[in-house]
Amino acid sequence: MEYLPEFLTVALVHLLAVISPGPDFAFVTRQSLSYSRPTAVYSALGVGLGILVHVTYSMVGIGWLISQSILLFTALRWLGAAYLIWIGWQALRAQPHNLNTRSGSRPQDLSPARAIWLGFLTNALNPKATLFFLALFTQVIRPTTPLFIQGLYGVEMSLATFAWFACLAVLLTHRAIQTRIARVQHWAERVMGAVLIALGLKIALSRE
Repeated sequence: MEYLPEFLTVALVHLLAVISPGPDFAFVTRQSLSYSRPTAVYSALGVGLGILVHVTYSMVGIGWLISQSILLFTALRWLGAAYLIWIGWQALRAQPHNLNTRSGSRPQDLSPARAIWLGFLTNALNPKATLFFLALFTQVIRPTTPLFIQGLYGVEMSLATFAWFACLAVLLTHRAIQTRIARVQHWAERVMGAVLIALGLKIALSRE
C-alpha cells in the first residue's frame, strides 16, 4: 500500500499520454483500416511491447544519458522520423480494396510477427516517448522506489497501452464500421499516411 498513491499517479499520467493523438494512434488506425482485425490487434501488441523498451532504459539510467547527449538524441529523432515517414508513404500508396466476406481479412495481410514488429518500432523509435518516460521516472517515480516496483509500473503501462490500442483496433475493424467506410477506405488510409508523414516531419524538424 505504500506505493499505491505513486502507482495511481503513474497510471493516470500514462493513460492521459496514451489516449492523446500521436504516432501510435495514427499507426494503429492505419493498420486497422488496411488489414484484418488480428493484424491490427497484433500491431497494438507491438506498441505495448515498445513501452517496455522505454521503461527499461529509464530504470537503468540510459534515458538520462540520451537526453543529455545531443548526438544520441538527434540520431534517435531522425531514425524515428524516417520510420514514421516510411510507414506514412506506404499508406499514401493505398489502393481501393474490398473486404473478404468470408474471413473478414484483406489480401496481403501481415503475419503476426511482422505486425508486432512494426508496432514495436513505432513506439520504441518515438523520441518524444523517450522524454516522457524520462520525466516520469525522474519527476513522478521516487528514486527510492525499488526497481521491482518500478518494473511493475512498466508492466502496467505496457498492458494499458496494449489494451487501449487493441480496443481501438477492434472498434475500427468492426463490420458495421468497415461497411460504412468501404468505399472511401483507401482515402482514409491515405489521410492517415499523410498524418504519419506530418508527424515524422514534425519530429525531424523539431528543435526541442
